[in-house]
Amino acid sequence: MLSLPRFGARMEISMNAKMMVLFAALAALVACGGGDTAKSATGGATSDSGRSGEWPPIPSAEQIGSPIGTVDGMPIGTLEFDTMAARQMGRDGQLDDTLRTDIVDRLVDEKLLYLEALRRGIDKDPKIQKMMVNTLLKQQVYSQVRTSEISEEDLKAYFAAHKEDFVVPEKVQIKRILIKAEDGETPEGARGRAEEILAAVKANPSDFKTLAQRHSKGPYARRGGDVGFVTPEGKPGVDPAVVAKAFTVEGNAVLDEVFETVDGFNVIYIPNRRERVERTFQQMRGSVLRKVKADKYKDLYEGYVGGLRASATISLDDAMIASYIVTSGRPKADGGDATGARSGRPEGLPPEIDPEAESDGASE
Repeated sequence: MLSLPRFGARMEISMNAKMMVLFAALAALVACGGGDTAKSATGGATSDSGRSGEWPPIPSAEQIGSPIGTVDGMPIGTLEFDTMAARQMGRDGQLDDTLRTDIVDRLVDEKLLYLEALRRGIDKDPKIQKMMVNTLLKQQVYSQVRTSEISEEDLKAYFAAHKEDFVVPEKVQIKRILIKAEDGETPEGARGRAEEILAAVKANPSDFKTLAQRHSKGPYARRGGDVGFVTPEGKPGVDPAVVAKAFTVEGNAVLDEVFETVDGFNVIYIPNRRERVERTFQQMRGSVLRKVKADKYKDLYEGYVGGLRASATISLDDAMIASYIVTSGRPKADGGDATGARSGRPEGLPPEIDPEAESDGASE
């Protein structure tokens, strides 16, 4: 093992700096896996973080460079030294003895913290696993998409084929009062009350909010019945029949009739509307580029993960999955108490990641 001489006093690292080192070291989990099997100086503790029971999981020379030392069997490489030195060298590009020693000490600290994190199972933390997944996808999948390789002709062709996707649709603001039959009340009685409210709204539309808060049984009653702006395609939680009726109103006005839906009797008011807007390719070029790249990311992701699935042995307990109950975000077995435990599986397929945040080399 090559041992570097130690020059001068060691520079102390603050607690905050060590925490930063820890998170940087955890990111290296993604790169670990290849190389010769090594045994820990602490007695051969084991972790499934490496391949085939290897601990610590040794990175390859391609990943870290030629070894210049080890910490509990974990090598320190020349590429790691170069990376840290590049951030600290002076304008002359030279390292003095004190700085050289400080770099080595910092690298030793990183390895110690990384190994301790593995021993404590921090790599099992869902947030850390999600970070590892995102780092892997950036390196192996999303880095293949380069803006410079997407031609103007490709963008224009995509825009022409998906022009409707870039149109701002017509929208109307819907305000709704929903009247339901009360205990012992007949449907005719409920309709009569709705008719009275409609007459009051027509006489003075500005009273709609007060009337909705007082009489409506709809989910937006506390907001004065204001459902917000809705497109012809509708809005989750809003009865499509209400949306359809709203788009029959001409101008900004109160619908001149009470109409019935499965929920009850409705009075609606359309105080505002926004017309459909079509945009040109040049106006939407940035959006087109993002959509084209998103499609490429999706295809690459599915191909990459599909390959992993094809070579993996996957076993799922269908009965357990079918009977599992999730309450307020906390997993809960059917008939059991919520444990508060969270799944170690990164959320989302594909994982939530912003490929646009890639380095210039990956996206440009």
